[in-house]
Amino acid sequence: MYVTIVSVSVRPENVEAFKKACRLNHEGSVQEPGNLRFDILQSVEEPTKFVLYEGYKTQQDAIAHKTTAHYLAWRKAVADWMTEPRQSIVYDGLYPVAGAGC
Repeated sequence: MYVTIVSVSVRPENVEAFKKACRLNHEGSVQEPGNLRFDILQSVEEPTKFVLYEGYKTQQDAIAHKTTAHYLAWRKAVADWMTEPRQSIVYDGLYPVAGAGC
């Protein structure tokens, strides 16, 4: 599994709008054929901090995600709501094994 963990810091006044935009992106992303997970997490201690956990079957599936209408709409909508550029780290998802009941 090809995993990207994206960390985002949002301005306090944009938190609710950010959550709505993320929900729409999530709903589109989980319909993509190569998507295995698309989780949106909000920090309990710092509610302006978010993590997006994106799991795809392959790197090509993750690249294809960035061409979808829902991702492009999300990216445009949230661009001015962040306090700093989002940070992405790519991981090789070991367990659960893709296709083995995950």
